Amino acid sequence: MRRTVMQWDIVIGLEIHVQLATKTKIFSGSSTAFGAEPNTQASAVDLAMPGTLPVPNEQAFRYAVMFGLAVNAEIGRRSVFDRKNYFYPDLPKGYQTTQLDHPIVGPGFVDIDLEDGSSKRVRIHHAHLEEDAGKSLHEDFDGMTGIDLNRAGTPLIEIVTEPDMNSAEEAVAFAKKLHSLVSSIGICDGDMSQGSLRFDVNISLKPKGSDELGTRTETKNLNSFRFMEQAIAHEVERQMDILEDGGRIIQETRLYNGERDESRSMRSKEEANDYRYFPCPDLLPVVIDDAFIESARDLLPELPDERKARFKEQYGLNDYDARLLSDDARIAAFFEEAVSQGKDAKLAANWVLGEFSARLNAEDKTVVQAPITGSQLGQLVARIADNTVSSSGAKKVFEALWNGDADNADAIIEAQGLKQVSDTGALEQMVDEVLAGMPDQVAQYQEEADPKKQKKMLGGFMGPLMKASKGQGNPKLFNEILVRKLGG
Repeated sequence: MRRTVMQWDIVIGLEIHVQLATKTKIFSGSSTAFGAEPNTQASAVDLAMPGTLPVPNEQAFRYAVMFGLAVNAEIGRRSVFDRKNYFYPDLPKGYQTTQLDHPIVGPGFVDIDLEDGSSKRVRIHHAHLEEDAGKSLHEDFDGMTGIDLNRAGTPLIEIVTEPDMNSAEEAVAFAKKLHSLVSSIGICDGDMSQGSLRFDVNISLKPKGSDELGTRTETKNLNSFRFMEQAIAHEVERQMDILEDGGRIIQETRLYNGERDESRSMRSKEEANDYRYFPCPDLLPVVIDDAFIESARDLLPELPDERKARFKEQYGLNDYDARLLSDDARIAAFFEEAVSQGKDAKLAANWVLGEFSARLNAEDKTVVQAPITGSQLGQLVARIADNTVSSSGAKKVFEALWNGDADNADAIIEAQGLKQVSDTGALEQMVDEVLAGMPDQVAQYQEEADPKKQKKMLGGFMGPLMKASKGQGNPKLFNEILVRKLGG
């Protein structure tokens, strides 16, 4: 008999590497800018050359504290750097400088919203500061691997959750919430395509209702929400197949290929003692005082949950629209710029979440890459609200704005003759002419006793009316005149 997911409890915890938006690396003055020629941004300090000493980047500590405050966490007043020893070609030092027993951020939590309207609290175990490794390049080298050390020494915070998630939906909801949080407070640019956020997913299964956790695997370096969802589904299915065939799960690190929906074993999962951690002799413990913490708190902007609550109260938006608009700080700013011009918040929300977001997705653009500003969209919304342009005409105006045909909606409406006809006298004349040419439909409408069916029949008159008005008649006024003249 085919087994079902209900036989098992899925247990998921995440480890998230967040690249901090500092201009220089965590222990050197080398640039962290993305896209430079390989190995042009790796200094002697990054390479641990003899005689060099690391100097901690104060901004990295400030960003880490800001994160801790944003997730209601304890701040480690005394954080200690350790050396995590392992060999890998893109790890130039032969060790990674990180934090083990004394991280800068202690226990905290993040609340997530789920599709069924419920919410769930995911606990943060801790977050620690560390340096990134370099990058191995395989594509451009026949039978060999190239090493780019530009990223070596880039500051990260690694965020470790408790195993509080029980489905791919919950894990993705948490990942999206975290992405929203770190980009909103400005400590990370949030560009997952450039590796600014990378997710490691720990997954285990246990018999439904059991208190004993199963053996977990770790799937590393997932850099999209879609791949995370797919990787979790794939690994859950793989573990179920093994367990139900009488096998056992091996604790290991795995890699997932989203293009082929395949995973493979990378290595057996190491324990802490495999890395031979010891305190870094080149770095003293860093002590954080109250003044530093309060200065970081003063830098915190409006958090996504606070913004969502304000959008609901200030603009009268429903919970769903407010959440979508508040999750991304850039979308939120774009929306508020549009509202400042268009006034009608609900209509502006519909256009930002609808036509605008759809175009961004279709062209794989971010808000900052969009060729239209919030102010321009707001002007268009204002013209829809005051009936200057119809909804179909508005889409033509949006298209022209996006293509750069003009820099404001009014100019496009004028140039393309899209101004909506709202003159009741002119519209009544059109209605009279159309009704005179459709006597059978008029008779059917007037003989119909069911108001609901009558309402549906009105649509048959709208096509000819819009054709008669060359698409510029006000549909609402057309409808009112039709009902009056037909006696409905």
